[in-house]
Amino acid sequence: MEQPVSFRRELKRRAKAALPPLVFLLVVAYFAWNATQGDLGLRSYAAREQDLLAAQATLATATAEMQTWERRVAALRPSHLDPDALDERTRAMLNVADPADIVVQYSTDPHAR
Repeated sequence: MEQPVSFRRELKRRAKAALPPLVFLLVVAYFAWNATQGDLGLRSYAAREQDLLAAQATLATATAEMQTWERRVAALRPSHLDPDALDERTRAMLNVADPADIVVQYSTDPHAR
């Protein structure tokens, strides 16, 4: 009977000795997982960087479009408006011409003469 009692004691002693390192390893594993996979981890950081680049590209596109519209609107102000250019553009858009007008067709090919 002496044999089984000492085996149990040895097993209990080794389990008590292994418990603190096991708990420490579990805590380290938890923090390591969160450092890579968590909300503030490396993968989330990379995803936020991609979102930031996409947002910056969208901002650049929107800014360029806004500047284009600002130039167009500025060209419509009375101080910048050329009546002849306005008349020409209106006729071209409405496809209307006066019977007395001479219409010269331009080629759409930039390399044609």
